[in-house]
Amino acid sequence: MAPFTLAHLSDPHLAPLPKPRLIELAGKRALGYFNWTRNRHKYQCREVLDALVADMKAQAPDHVAVTGDLVNLALEAEFAPALAWLESVGPPDRVTAIPGNHDAYVSATRHRFGETFLPYIAADAPGAAAFPAVRRRGPLALISLSTAVPTLPLMATGTLGHDQLAALAEALERLAHEDVFRVLLVHHPLKSSARQKRMTDATELLALLKRHGVELVLHGHDHVHSTIWVEGPNGNIPVLGVPSASALAHGHYPAAAYNIFRIEKDNAGWRCEQTVRSLGAGFQVGQIKHVRLI
Repeated sequence: MAPFTLAHLSDPHLAPLPKPRLIELAGKRALGYFNWTRNRHKYQCREVLDALVADMKAQAPDHVAVTGDLVNLALEAEFAPALAWLESVGPPDRVTAIPGNHDAYVSATRHRFGETFLPYIAADAPGAAAFPAVRRRGPLALISLSTAVPTLPLMATGTLGHDQLAALAEALERLAHEDVFRVLLVHHPLKSSARQKRMTDATELLALLKRHGVELVLHGHDHVHSTIWVEGPNGNIPVLGVPSASALAHGHYPAAAYNIFRIEKDNAGWRCEQTVRSLGAGFQVGQIKHVRLI
């Protein structure tokens, strides 16, 4: 059987930002809009994102995972263009998306991500809860989580909550008895030194992974290349993050990149190789890393 290839990109922060109405700039959005107009618009570029996606499509992955922050301020006018972009990446059976904190930036539109991108979120089982959502693709079981909650200004934390954690424990218990490669998708990293950007109940999630295990965890949020290993029931689990898919290199943040994972059975276990492809000079995208994870 041919290896299954999974591409992972995150945090496209789609540009350009629509001009907000004055009423939409109350509260947290006012600070976010100021930050966008002063700083973020300089390095979140649609041209970068288009180059990255074109290169990813040329690699012909079997499936694509997008781990959040499709929009910026969760303005009503942002969601239709974001859906059009996601449809250009691929159809719902070939692409899975989860929300990030910017997709639930304020309470007024926190529901819009789920409404707009439902075909890209929905679990295979009819009537299943929104999150966690389990989607089977080839030998993979993609387990989608949502840490997207509105927060106070200057905060970008995420939270799973008791109900989602309890449902995740049940899903992981079921999957532990199946011959599938389990990939957990979550926006926030599992470990963070930044109090204002952390997952508030990461300790509980780490405890579930230690007890039930998965083969791979993918996240975004930090806009950097990241690989850590966390404890599972049968060894350490690789946890990987990627830079923003639309970013020019700036400060300590690297240029846009995405991962491709090549997954196949290896005797009684699994083999998983990671390839990192990143934006280079002249908006050319090329390979910068290749490593076996499992």
